[in-house]
Amino acid sequence: TSTPQFTSLAFGLGEIYANAAASQQLLDDSEINIDSWLTGEIETEFARQEGIAHLSGDGTNKPFGILTYVTDAAQAARHPWGDIKVTNSGHATLFTTDGLVTAVYELPAMYEPNAKFFLNRSSLGAIRKLKDGQGNYIWQPTYVAGQPSTLIGRPVVDVPDMPNVGAGNIAALFGDMRETYLIVDRIGVRILRDPYTNKPYICFYVTKRTGGGVQNPDSMKAIKISV
Repeated sequence: TSTPQFTSLAFGLGEIYANAAASQQLLDDSEINIDSWLTGEIETEFARQEGIAHLSGDGTNKPFGILTYVTDAAQAARHPWGDIKVTNSGHATLFTTDGLVTAVYELPAMYEPNAKFFLNRSSLGAIRKLKDGQGNYIWQPTYVAGQPSTLIGRPVVDVPDMPNVGAGNIAALFGDMRETYLIVDRIGVRILRDPYTNKPYICFYVTKRTGGGVQNPDSMKAIKISV
């Protein structure tokens, strides 16, 4: 076999933060643990914002989103191995069964075992109406706890911030996400409890540094709503 070739990849990295406040009286008198509740709510919002950034971030104080590496997108020329290739849906404004099947079989076989569909609930609602040539729905629900529903026999992941179905949109991805995209978290969530700066309030300054980018564009296909 030929000798492997190595190259370095530079990913965008940024800090996400929140500075919430609660009065000492509220912290003392509340029937619930306000410290835990507040930091939990902040971490939930962090996760939502990170999800958006890992999809569409421009790399300026944030990750390079996976959608920016798709053919003709802003970072399409950034990766030394090329961009994430597009498969058309087969219709100008809709998904088609043939288009989804094409995407599955255009993915290199080595990435098939861990491949999944990634799309939002609106797109999944449209796909659930599609049937194969025998009139069977190509989406199959799961009746086993912990197991995902399948589309053409492949697992489906709900990604709320993926684009909706619409002419020219990348409305779904298909591939091995773990192989394709690398998330770089630095240290994790930090919480600074500050009772001094804004008396009589206790400030909770919460930060997290995160970044990311595509490490292997060959292990993912982008499904574009187009003929």
